[in-house]
Amino acid sequence: MKAHRRLWLVLLVLTVTLIALAATVIMLNKRGEASIVSDAVPSTFSPDQIERGRYLALAGNCASCHTTRGGAEYAGGLGIKTPFGTIYASNLTPDPSTGIGTWSPDHFWRAMHNGRARDGRLLYPAFPYTSYTQITREDSDAIYAWLRTLPPVSKENKAHALGFPYNTQAALAVWRALYFRPDGFAAQSQRSEEWNRGAYLVNGLGHCIACHGARNSLGATTNWDRLDGGQLPGEGWYAPALDSDAEAGLKSWPTAEVVALLKTGVTPRASVSGPMAEVVYRSTQHLSESDLHAMAVYLQALPSHGSAMQQPVPLQRSGALMQRGEKIYSLHCASCHGESGEGKTGMYPPLAANRAVNLASPSNPMQMLRFGGYAPTTEGNPRPYGMPPFGHVLADEDIAAVLTYVRGSWGNNAPEVSMLQVMRR
Repeated sequence: MKAHRRLWLVLLVLTVTLIALAATVIMLNKRGEASIVSDAVPSTFSPDQIERGRYLALAGNCASCHTTRGGAEYAGGLGIKTPFGTIYASNLTPDPSTGIGTWSPDHFWRAMHNGRARDGRLLYPAFPYTSYTQITREDSDAIYAWLRTLPPVSKENKAHALGFPYNTQAALAVWRALYFRPDGFAAQSQRSEEWNRGAYLVNGLGHCIACHGARNSLGATTNWDRLDGGQLPGEGWYAPALDSDAEAGLKSWPTAEVVALLKTGVTPRASVSGPMAEVVYRSTQHLSESDLHAMAVYLQALPSHGSAMQQPVPLQRSGALMQRGEKIYSLHCASCHGESGEGKTGMYPPLAANRAVNLASPSNPMQMLRFGGYAPTTEGNPRPYGMPPFGHVLADEDIAAVLTYVRGSWGNNAPEVSMLQVMRR
């Protein structure tokens, strides 16, 4: 009898504890919840509000995720790879059955600010409401107004391909209770108006931390106050730290060159490629000069972390690997990048003393070598030079060898690349 009582007592304590934890999770997911005052769907908007929304949607790079290659704009369906499975972007056109045609401005604001769908479901943070929560209600309403002007597209949203327990609302609720808190942008009075505008664009609409922020094993950003670099979830690219001179820090650049990089994708000292090329192509090249300047001012004011690019003591590398890499470089690379990695001004970037080459992670040079890459086509760079893919020509051991050679020559001093690293990408 006593054993039965103890068992019942343990079960009672566990039940009460679970109920308390569930209540806490629910409460934490409701904190700062935007209320739905009206379900009414407006039928008219001012031309100024629509144009503002169009511009803000470009600043947020919404089309990159919500448009498939060759598909209708903003009709969704693009698969976003994560370590936990694939999440499919939703239909943002005003179709009443499959899009946001029945959403009111309040519903849209709650999605942006709180990450909750019209029917109350919690949204996965692949939709970056963790950054969009900083957007003002005025800007949210403007984006909503512009989306309402798009042609309605009847296209069912695809179910996410996530494994258990990541495919449950309960697991998502726990994640949000731990890692998400709705917030708004707070201007810093000691900073200039331009700096504050740049902070709003970089940290809110631009959601730069979604790529340039480090994440933990559950996919949560670890340092919200730093753009300290991170491996892109589910992809082979590494987004370098924007607060480190050793990676992609911009503090020493002329501000005009930072603006040019965001506007055209190229400068005398660097060019964008991979996912950043798409950001420039779809988003930043369309922004006003004043907004790009504000972003540059903010990025250049980031506190510096990290050390100088080159390590004081040359790293040891396999002589055989270096010799093999040199032969491959001479055969496939030197005609564009130069015998000594000097490049060709305005055409092919130098590899000597190149920050991207010297990153601790060889992910980006590996991706470029395998799949090639181009700077984006922009008004300021309408016919960009690009790099062809070599993945069909070079074996994994060849890629490891030539990257080791490049990362250990002409003043470069990055660790050698193993075949295992190449095989994992």
